[in-house]
Amino acid sequence: MSSSGAPLLELEHLRVWFPVKSGFGRSLGYVHAVDDVTLRLAEGETLGLVGESGCGKTTLARTLVRLNKPTGGAVRFRDKDLTKARGKALEGFRRDVQMVFQDPQASLNPRKRISQIVGAGIRLRKGDPNRRGMSVRELLVQVGLDPEHAQRYPHEFSGGQRQRIGIARALAASPQLIVLDEPVSALDVSIQAQVVNLLDDLQDELNLSYIFVAHDLSVVRHVSDRIAVMYLGKIVELSPADTLYVAPKHPYTASLLDAIPIPDPDVAHLDNARIAQGDLPSPIDPPSGCRFHTRCPFATELCKQVEPPLAVFPDGSAAACHHPLNVSDDDMAAATRSPDSPTDSGAELQLSRAARHQSEFEAQVAAAQAEAGTSDAPQADPEDLSS
Repeated sequence: MSSSGAPLLELEHLRVWFPVKSGFGRSLGYVHAVDDVTLRLAEGETLGLVGESGCGKTTLARTLVRLNKPTGGAVRFRDKDLTKARGKALEGFRRDVQMVFQDPQASLNPRKRISQIVGAGIRLRKGDPNRRGMSVRELLVQVGLDPEHAQRYPHEFSGGQRQRIGIARALAASPQLIVLDEPVSALDVSIQAQVVNLLDDLQDELNLSYIFVAHDLSVVRHVSDRIAVMYLGKIVELSPADTLYVAPKHPYTASLLDAIPIPDPDVAHLDNARIAQGDLPSPIDPPSGCRFHTRCPFATELCKQVEPPLAVFPDGSAAACHHPLNVSDDDMAAATRSPDSPTDSGAELQLSRAARHQSEFEAQVAAAQAEAGTSDAPQADPEDLSS
């Protein structure tokens, strides 16, 4: 990953709102699908984008490749503002940024042969038409398919093979960035591993940058340099991958990690005590202050009133939380307000421990231990519980 120079891709205070109208065309409000998101991607980097269904991650992915029109903010690629670009102005961008979609069957035209589907990308980069057939076969070999498959139709392939075709179609345009929208969520576990390994090999070989969208943190962990966690249209945590899994700062991130299935019923039952309860609030009328406060076990009155800015900690992670987890007093004292914080967030950091919720949370864990009959199981670290 390259971290020097200008970023490859930059999103600045990006907003994507969808109007909600009545049957007579009267406006009833807006769905705040993406609400004031700032992100940067370095050349050769993989950025994981995670969150539960409805958090806005797919809308963000589709907007940064300009399949959705931004409501506000800016999208820059190689320092060129493409927020309002149209037609010819987007031609080069379309070649440089490609997307692999979640559903490999729905994203392939059933009436076209694979040679036509993959060949479209070669035409986009104005490749030699006399070598198009050879280039298609080379791409199929590159993604682990037989070159003879070029004359088949999409329905003649398995799900994993169709996803490989989608990757070949993206590679055909010789892109610098590929946006992967849950590329393995519809595949079997063994096929998921094959596709993830393929993407890793292609990145090393072609120096690609990835934005990897998923709701499963166990998959994102293996491919990402950094991970951004979204909740209800907002980035709530942005952290190096290794740091996020060891010491998540935002309670929502901790909840997502605890929701990863563990092949041990006793341990899994204990972890359920920290999983966020209730449904995602409506993005039409999001909660005031911190949007996670309606489901957070550590929420205080401050969380309900003031939207937390992104606090940058000494380990390089950033979290939008007034009561961050897994940080020491020295870490909180050294934290700084990120300039990428939402414009409506608090002007100053107000970090503290939610100490009055410590006893309640300890009681929840103790009750879960008693119910599971695992009183001799390793006890939770009081520092983590109070942080």
